[in-house]
Amino acid sequence: MEYENILFERRDKIGFVIVNRPEVLNVLNMNTIEELSDIFARIKVDPEVEVVILTGSGAKAFVAGGDIEELGRQDPINGRDRAVKSQEMRNRIEFLGKPVIAAINGYAFGGGCELALACHIRIATTTAKFGQPEVNLGLIAFGGGTQRLPRLVGRGRALELLLTGDIIDAEEAYRIGLVNKIVPPESLLTVAEDMAKKILSRGPMAVILTLESVINGLEINLTDAISADVDRILTLWATEDVKEGTKAFKEKRKPEFKGK
Repeated sequence: MEYENILFERRDKIGFVIVNRPEVLNVLNMNTIEELSDIFARIKVDPEVEVVILTGSGAKAFVAGGDIEELGRQDPINGRDRAVKSQEMRNRIEFLGKPVIAAINGYAFGGGCELALACHIRIATTTAKFGQPEVNLGLIAFGGGTQRLPRLVGRGRALELLLTGDIIDAEEAYRIGLVNKIVPPESLLTVAEDMAKKILSRGPMAVILTLESVINGLEINLTDAISADVDRILTLWATEDVKEGTKAFKEKRKPEFKGK
């Protein structure tokens, strides 16, 4: 698969997606949005990828936002297409059915912050910065930021960021729960890959159903969400992996899961 603005490789069941426009701080133009949408559609049905790491190229930026020139040319007609495609791309990430780890190596502003929000786990460098500065352009965070950010950090803190357009550093992002952990820049991909490998060592079906349970459960009431887990656990109890996992625990060894 060859793309103009992203790089992709798979290694040991891990898919690496890299936004590759370092000369413009990896900002998202329409072509990049469409390429990201395409690669995640392919990853969804790729049996050789079970966990994804998403990052940006270069040392300065994860994704520094949307392409300002393109945004300035939008009108209510062509702007609708951009907004819908932008949201669809991030939905493909969130509802991929496989864990996606954002390795945030620098600026994550606007559409870049929204890209990180669509991922399931976020690891940032100590030099990373975050913000939803769309109000400075007279816009809203239309790529999911108005909805995912409050669900992650709470309504009050999200509204402060969304309404002021303020930029925060990695320490503050960690404090409010925007990122899972912060690491030195030189350790970012190693830490992200170690986490991916740890997830890969767990029961594959259990990982998939846990992800499904959490994401779907946030959209329905608590009683129905908990009730839905009955069907999931019954599915797992019928698998060889559960028998292997419990047997390995008793025998004090690492389980050898087969995903069935």
